[in-house]
Amino acid sequence: MPVALEHLAHAPSSAPLIDAAGLRPFLDAVPDPRDRRGRRHPLSALLAAAAAAVLAGARSLTAIGEWITDAPRWAVHVLGFAPDPLTRQVVVPHEATVRRLLARLDGDALDAAIGAFLSTRTVAISLLAAMAHSGEVLAQRQVADKSNEISSFAPLLNGVDLTHAVVTADALHTTVSATWPSASIGKAARRRLQPPSDERPATTVGPWSSSASPDETRQDHFTQRPWGGGGYEA
Repeated sequence: MPVALEHLAHAPSSAPLIDAAGLRPFLDAVPDPRDRRGRRHPLSALLAAAAAAVLAGARSLTAIGEWITDAPRWAVHVLGFAPDPLTRQVVVPHEATVRRLLARLDGDALDAAIGAFLSTRTVAISLLAAMAHSGEVLAQRQVADKSNEISSFAPLLNGVDLTHAVVTADALHTTVSATWPSASIGKAARRRLQPPSDERPATTVGPWSSSASPDETRQDHFTQRPWGGGGYEA
């Protein structure tokens, strides 16, 4: 793994996808070692995806390639991968292609780009965002100093129309102390999204594992996501 990406491994990130998207403009300065005729994806998108993988826990070229291959298409679209003009599907490169590209990069240029990005984070400002699966940011709220995301979660969603919406949240927001916006989510749904402390959802080992507890009308899922965190879906 390039040394510059190793620097990201030591940078705390509560939202790897959002941080990697913020890194992408800095990556435009990195020279592209590929022949112009063989470029299918923007270099900055590939590097942003690699950065998201590292921020989410990948620690090898193989793991980075696998993360990019397995990530949901809406997630890689946020990082700059454009849909195919004919099929409208977002296609990502094979993990071996990603490994070869990272091995050929100008390490100094990549290090400078990531260093410039990290220097902008010296003032720690935490932002909590609500994002549609299309990549559109629906709302954003700054997390107060000496606080955490739990207290900002309900105010963040109060301005978002959640009618007939499926809300996916980090596991942090499914604790008993978390507050969901009353006007947007029914009481029954909130009870399922906030399990008692003595009940823990069963999980299985695997990159996209989930467990479900069906009732008469719906299912709630807890999903562990490789791009950062897990959550309940109602």
